Amino acid sequence: MDSVKDPVCGMTVNPQTAKGGHTDYNGQTYYFCNPKCKAKFEQNPESYLNKTTNHSHSHHSQPNHAHSDHAHSTQIIHASNAEYTCPMHPEIKQIGPGACPICGMALEPILITDAPEDDSELKDMSKRFWFGVALSVPAMFLAMSAHDLHGFLARSSKWIELVLSTPVVVWAGFPFFVRFWASLKHRNLNMFTLIGLGVLVAYVYSLVAVLLPGLFPPSFHDPRTGGVATYFEAASMIVTLVLLGQVLELRARNRTTSAIKSLLGLSPKTARRIELNGAENDVPIESVIVGDRLRIRPGEKIPVDGVVLEGASSVDESMVTGESIPIEKAVSAKVIAGTINGTGSLLIRAEHVGRDTLLSQIVQMVSEAQRSRAPIQKLADTVAGYFVPAVVLCAIVTAVVWFVWGPEPRFAHALVNAVAVLIIACPCALGLATPVSITVAMGRGATMGVLFRNAEAIEHLRKVNTLVVDKTGTLTTGKPTFSALKTFQSFDERTALQFAASVEAASEHPLAAAVVAAAKTSGTVILPVTDFRSETGMGATAVVHAPNSTTTHQTDVGNVTYMNKQNIDVSLAESAVNIWRESGATVVYLAIDKQLAGILSITDPIKDSATAVIRSLQDHGVEIIMVTGDHNVSAQVVAKKLNIPRVFAGVLPKQKRDVVRDLQNQGRIVAVAGDGVNDAPALAQAQVGIAMGTGTDVAIQSADVTLVKGDLSGILKARSLSERTLSNIRQNLFFAFVYNSIGIPIAAGVLYPFFGLLLSPIIAAAAMSFSSVSVISNALRLRSAKL
Repeated sequence: MDSVKDPVCGMTVNPQTAKGGHTDYNGQTYYFCNPKCKAKFEQNPESYLNKTTNHSHSHHSQPNHAHSDHAHSTQIIHASNAEYTCPMHPEIKQIGPGACPICGMALEPILITDAPEDDSELKDMSKRFWFGVALSVPAMFLAMSAHDLHGFLARSSKWIELVLSTPVVVWAGFPFFVRFWASLKHRNLNMFTLIGLGVLVAYVYSLVAVLLPGLFPPSFHDPRTGGVATYFEAASMIVTLVLLGQVLELRARNRTTSAIKSLLGLSPKTARRIELNGAENDVPIESVIVGDRLRIRPGEKIPVDGVVLEGASSVDESMVTGESIPIEKAVSAKVIAGTINGTGSLLIRAEHVGRDTLLSQIVQMVSEAQRSRAPIQKLADTVAGYFVPAVVLCAIVTAVVWFVWGPEPRFAHALVNAVAVLIIACPCALGLATPVSITVAMGRGATMGVLFRNAEAIEHLRKVNTLVVDKTGTLTTGKPTFSALKTFQSFDERTALQFAASVEAASEHPLAAAVVAAAKTSGTVILPVTDFRSETGMGATAVVHAPNSTTTHQTDVGNVTYMNKQNIDVSLAESAVNIWRESGATVVYLAIDKQLAGILSITDPIKDSATAVIRSLQDHGVEIIMVTGDHNVSAQVVAKKLNIPRVFAGVLPKQKRDVVRDLQNQGRIVAVAGDGVNDAPALAQAQVGIAMGTGTDVAIQSADVTLVKGDLSGILKARSLSERTLSNIRQNLFFAFVYNSIGIPIAAGVLYPFFGLLLSPIIAAAAMSFSSVSVISNALRLRSAKL
């Protein structure tokens, strides 16, 4: 069977020996180099198969597709039939808003947009809340002053409370009863199960007490009025206070996605397009297609991802990359949609539009990541599964204990305390503890150029004790430059550079780009090639067609390992190669018709931030290991400058993955930082793969964390955000557990024998409502946490 590509990392896989196994999707079988790749694929196959919606930056957008894609995106933004999901149960999806059948919470739109917020539920809950306040407050005061009433008011107060409370329970509380019934129907007991039970018990008991008081024994009747005690005010105030909690919670939840909405708001609505006749017109952003030329005037936002054709300016990219210093842009520089042009004027060519822009990819990646589940949430899920039945049982036990052993009036005490137990318990706070923190953290990371693929990456990053780093593009700038060329065996320098650049023009490697750039700078013509073949991390072979001739030459370009594999003698270059490598340069060999034709020296400066970042990580107990395909001598020069003691040089992509696996077998928690195709298998193998946003699509697809700017300082930000987020989640879970552990016994009356204190169901309702709000408010602190 022929080899196939792993859809996650791009690694070539033999189906018969695929270590990651295989899976079927839509009638197609996919094979994987690694179980982790398979797990990622099964979690979200479309993100790896559909190039218009995946996490990478598509480099193959066609003009006609670009227009239709963006139009489709716009339709999704404004359509009323958008897909909604539950923040606590992402497996629940439906068209349009509604309530989760599992937990009863309000669903949220899957696609975050900059369209006006759908606040219909907030308005509805607010209207019901103020209606409840208007009627339940008088009912409560009437109940509190019952002992001071005389005559007609004393005899009719219960009927007045019935009239005031019934609309509150029936109309204002109607959404809760709908969710209560759904919880019973779907056998998913939740917060609304407890609220529904508590309100129904209090209201139905009171209704029977007013309409049919003769059903109750004499001990239940008040000697003064002859009536039976009622709890209409408790039922109506419980509904009103739960509505208040819903209003506050909906408002707070809207704020958790504010960071993503602010990113969406960056994109301008129009662009200034230069037509074929030279005229300049402002057009809607939806009509811009790949290849259009756009004018960016001083102070304007850049509408699409593109490349500068004319002009020079500084561009503020802080809103996308987190870099506070404006970046200088000149001809051939890349620009990002949503960033702000400085004082210069730029002419750009559109390269990515609509959903293919980096800004759109960031928003989509963060939106999907927010709906993922962190491993720590399993604890909350397990507890929540037993929580509601346990609370109902506790309420029953409370009622029995008070009815059998409590003071008179026993039935009243039993009823009130059982209702208080039902109402104060809040599984919602327990379930929200993790998702809201993850949502806020994802948004915070996106605004500073750190993208997490899922919640698991946030949890694992803080535990990393070993960081494996690639050299080129990770520790170095990834923008290598050609510095020298030496030829052998009568080949002239112009011919050598021309043949090398012609082969490298088909490669994606940064070293290849340096050779091609040098050829173009010198005016060298790139020759046509056929039969191009490459081996990732080693080199490439092609047949180069000589100019003005039918003659062809097999040309090999690569490292010394590749040349040895092609049986090409490179001993003539040994002395020159050693001198270049000792200066830190990377050497590329060129062979024409199996004869050594020359060697090229490529230099790549170390990133400015690398030294400080490496030192900081080492100070935090993280061991740094360099693993590179470059020669050991060149790698050691960089390692020495950065004080990296362990170096694996001259390794192939598969060997990089093996190095990571060996470290994991030693019990280490490994993160890998890389930017190239040759890093993809290692990124997939690691517990946390970190891709430079300036790197290849395959590397970004294989990674758990993407640093948009491609700066190593992003690792420190990501690690700090990981620590803060997990700390915030633990605080939320602690609060939820402690709240319920203390609140339920107090509501059951455990303090009564010692202090004579009982918890009113009204106070229990207020406490329950504010518990969820407090969890969300604590999560929102991540928006301003110092990293």
